[in-house]
Amino acid sequence: MHSGKVVGLVLGALLVALAVLMLVPALADLVAQRDDWTAFLLAAAITGFAGGGLMLAFSTEDRDLGYRATFMMTTLGWLGVSAFAALPFVFSRIGVSYTDAFFEAISGVTTTGATVFSGLDKMPPGILLWRALLQWIGGVGIIVTAVAILPFLRVGGMQLFRTESSDRSEKVLPRPGQIALAIAEVYLLLTLVCAVLYMFGGMTPFDAMTHAMTTLSTGGYSTHDASFGYFENPWLSWVAVVFMIAGSLPLVVYIHMIRGEHDALWKDPQVRGFLVFIVIAVLILTRSIWMDGHYDLLESLRHAAFNVVSIVTTTGYATTDYTTWSHFAVMFFFLLTFVGGCTGSTAGGIKIFRFQILGILFRTQMRQTLYPHVAQTLRYGERTVDREIVFSVGLFIVLYFATVFGIALALGALGIEFMTAISASATAVGNVGPGLGDIVGPSGNFATLPDAAKWLLSAGMLMGRLELLTVFIMFTKDYWQQ
Repeated sequence: MHSGKVVGLVLGALLVALAVLMLVPALADLVAQRDDWTAFLLAAAITGFAGGGLMLAFSTEDRDLGYRATFMMTTLGWLGVSAFAALPFVFSRIGVSYTDAFFEAISGVTTTGATVFSGLDKMPPGILLWRALLQWIGGVGIIVTAVAILPFLRVGGMQLFRTESSDRSEKVLPRPGQIALAIAEVYLLLTLVCAVLYMFGGMTPFDAMTHAMTTLSTGGYSTHDASFGYFENPWLSWVAVVFMIAGSLPLVVYIHMIRGEHDALWKDPQVRGFLVFIVIAVLILTRSIWMDGHYDLLESLRHAAFNVVSIVTTTGYATTDYTTWSHFAVMFFFLLTFVGGCTGSTAGGIKIFRFQILGILFRTQMRQTLYPHVAQTLRYGERTVDREIVFSVGLFIVLYFATVFGIALALGALGIEFMTAISASATAVGNVGPGLGDIVGPSGNFATLPDAAKWLLSAGMLMGRLELLTVFIMFTKDYWQQ
């Protein structure tokens, strides 16, 4: 009961903070003399009232959070914020149902970037700013969650990345204030630098700020229907490539670099693996589209780099409809959907470190086969990988693909054709954004899908963002037994 009160208190505080944040796009619409500022004001009042009520109802002096309650707090926090973040879309003049509004909100908060909106170029600035803000706060939120909570919950092998490996107690957040503040400072600094470079390349201040927020969060919401294809300056594409990669690297490593560990970034094995993977993938696709005669060599390199990085980092921007390049490109991008960035970053997907662990396991097993009497030790960088971590990684990957195929099967039962169903499911669970095909591909959106499909995909986004096990464990009988 005590832990439940803490969960209610934290959820109430999150909603109050969300209500305050709604005043920012309200001000933007007011300055632009757009009537939608009232939608944000009404949504802020409802959200603030609900949050304040929860804080009063669950007020408690003892605020230590139990181990089990952390799963509930994490899941309900993201779900509750998404539910109330949808209200401005419902109350605005764009005229969407709550289903569409919730889909857009949870896609924003989970930094997925899948959208049901069209006509973005003519939308009120408040709505466009709200979409960008949702992704920006969702990006920093998942970093804090991945660094401070998930490693202690032994989710999917993330115990490799504990910030304080000596802390084995029920204390879930080691030095939460210091971690959150340092991450927020680095995140804000990178966002501001990105915005300045976007403006240098010709973006308006509004476009530069909103795209900087959705670039660093690897979210991919744009203020234009053509996404990044709206901007024809190659400079902007390369700036986006750099900062999409920056957002998909562990922000804690930046903190170590600022504190004097200048080689901290390259010493991280997942960073090295991630960057090498991107270089190889870009070169493969560059050669493919250049040999096919779509662009000259430099343009092939730019389009390949931008779209590969966009998908691998789970950002979801697009410079063009890459599904028209070739059948090889379509399959290549589908496989890239499953990769993801580094843990402790804003990126989604399976995460590169899990593929590295599987690679280490494969190599070790081959050596064990050749030298059966020699003890083999699994090492990841400077860490020893024990059987618990290997089992956790293996279970996560099996569960990940089972979730993708399960949602795809449910979408198929709703009458959705194969390519749309499988790619929509993969992009939702991976928090990537665009799928493949005419409906959910880079040139389409999710608006025409039935409401049931949108709720299924919304669930997929939440589960993928919270590393699956965090959500699934609450549906087990053991979780509810004391």
